[in-house]
Amino acid sequence: MAKESSFDVVSTVDIQEVDNAFRQTERELSQRYDLKGSGAQIAFAKGDSTVTISAPSEFVAQQVVDVFNTRLTRRKVDLKSVRWDNPVAAAGSSVRLVGHLVQGIDQDTAKKISKDIRDLKLKAKATIEGDKLRVSSASKDVLQSIIASLREKDYGQPLQFVNYR
Repeated sequence: MAKESSFDVVSTVDIQEVDNAFRQTERELSQRYDLKGSGAQIAFAKGDSTVTISAPSEFVAQQVVDVFNTRLTRRKVDLKSVRWDNPVAAAGSSVRLVGHLVQGIDQDTAKKISKDIRDLKLKAKATIEGDKLRVSSASKDVLQSIIASLREKDYGQPLQFVNYR
């Protein structure tokens, strides 16, 4: 029997890099001339993996999101890893915007990835294991072609390929 090779498809975010981007954004809010006295604030909850932006208007909130996205990009964090809710009216005329960090692959996305792998008609097996997907095959070339195919598609969140053996 041939030895099977495998890899895991996961979706993780480096929380420390997000925290660094948050701190840089917080510093820029206190220093940038157009945001300095605006009353905009940003908060990051590591436990919940959420970023909360409070601003006096939707325009200012969007500016803070742009600054935060720039900091994430410079720290090589994929922007698809943050899902923003719709702006919600808060106390007074202020606006609150909440972003959730995507950790793990949900069941619907995992089923879609598994179906896409089956549609390739290659000799490979994809199994869903919690919040990750394990792909195994006897041929390493098949696994390489599956990785290349998955990189071309957009699943709405960043995918990493780990534990290749």
